[in-house]
Amino acid sequence: MAQDQTALPPYFNIDPDRAMAELDGDASTARFAQIAEACARGRADLSSRGLDESGRKQLRLFSTWEITRYLIPVAAAHFRRVLRQNPDLPQGRSETEGGAKWFTFEEVLRLRAHFSAAGSRAKEYRPYRPAGLPAKMVAVANFKGGVGKTSTAAHLAMSAALDGYKVLVIDLDSQGSMTSIFGGKVADEWGTVFPLLARHYARHMQGENRAREARGEAPAPLDETLSEALGATARDLVQPTHWPNIDLIGAQLNLYWAEFQIPVWRMQGRSWKLWDALTDSLEADGVLQDYDLIFLDTPPALGYLTINGLAAADILLVPLGASFLEFDSTGRFFDMLHSTFRSIEEAENMAARALGREGLAFQWDAVRALITRYDGAQQGELAALMQAYLGQTLSPHKQDYTALIGQAGEQVAGIYEADYRDFNRETYVRGRETFDATYAAFKRLLLGVWRREELARAEAAE
Repeated sequence: MAQDQTALPPYFNIDPDRAMAELDGDASTARFAQIAEACARGRADLSSRGLDESGRKQLRLFSTWEITRYLIPVAAAHFRRVLRQNPDLPQGRSETEGGAKWFTFEEVLRLRAHFSAAGSRAKEYRPYRPAGLPAKMVAVANFKGGVGKTSTAAHLAMSAALDGYKVLVIDLDSQGSMTSIFGGKVADEWGTVFPLLARHYARHMQGENRAREARGEAPAPLDETLSEALGATARDLVQPTHWPNIDLIGAQLNLYWAEFQIPVWRMQGRSWKLWDALTDSLEADGVLQDYDLIFLDTPPALGYLTINGLAAADILLVPLGASFLEFDSTGRFFDMLHSTFRSIEEAENMAARALGREGLAFQWDAVRALITRYDGAQQGELAALMQAYLGQTLSPHKQDYTALIGQAGEQVAGIYEADYRDFNRETYVRGRETFDATYAAFKRLLLGVWRREELARAEAAE
């Protein structure tokens, strides 16, 4: 009996002549440029959805229901009553006569400030933030792609902004995905963190040259790049986003050049502490005093940009999926972190001991791994095993994957940028629940760290 040919797998009986006819010719290097240009047109088309008249992304409006449920902890009736009693406050706008009122986020921030000043002291209108302490820097890192690194960083930044914090996002990944999410425009590497790293090295070389001149030696010349970088500041690089309390230092493809240039500088100036370049530059320019939180989105590799981001961070978050390969890869990532930073410490401390100086010890306030894109029906057993091995390092909260997450990704937007009218309300509520819980776990960590520092400072002052 003849076998039914329709039941064969699709890789049988492929006609070589038809396969050849489907080819589009040999590809040269010029073909890469054509593909890149096509992708650029597509990205521009996608990101153009929701732009304002100036060509920038525009944040949607927020309804009374959203504001009183998620942003300002008051009853909707009381919220409306306060607006009637205070006509100078933002009154919102309605799409239909007698319909729901909608507000810009700038207006929400004004309303929150009013309730904070005039409302009940028993309610949290503004989040906890000890005075006098610098911004906390949060690096989101893993060298495995596809684990939700950028989306986690973006949504935490948006969550913190909705909560009332002033946020700076720094994109260290030359792919620029975070920059796209926040509608950033970066022409070349001079609009990225690159000039801050170059300036740090140039100032190091200036110090070395002063020492050379004191010894009667000729100074090492600074090239055009380093000379130009000396005039750059972090505030020159910061650009506003469509979120009124989120700013951005963006990235684009040329930032990858730093991965080649930094080791050249390190060879020329072996005493240059390259891992301190980002931290020192932000601190020198006063940026740490301008914000509450700074989120660093790192490349999916342990290169020099990632090392700078990790060394700058107070808190390290490592997203991963609940799969064997991602668990294994993340373990190797931590092993590489250990080897990298331990080797820096050992080399620096060997020199410090010889000179009688204090040694180097990297330190982070907290390190947490976070399970993302979680499917409880399929991954519960593996997630429980991961929790058993990692203990407190693995956040007990798991970030579920929902339809809302998928749609937000397709629209180059964050969950909190999605208009709940595009879904039914229950879908929206379920979709943001997982990110609200992710932010709650992060905020608990953040507040614990801040409180510990606040108490330590008070104790030291006694």
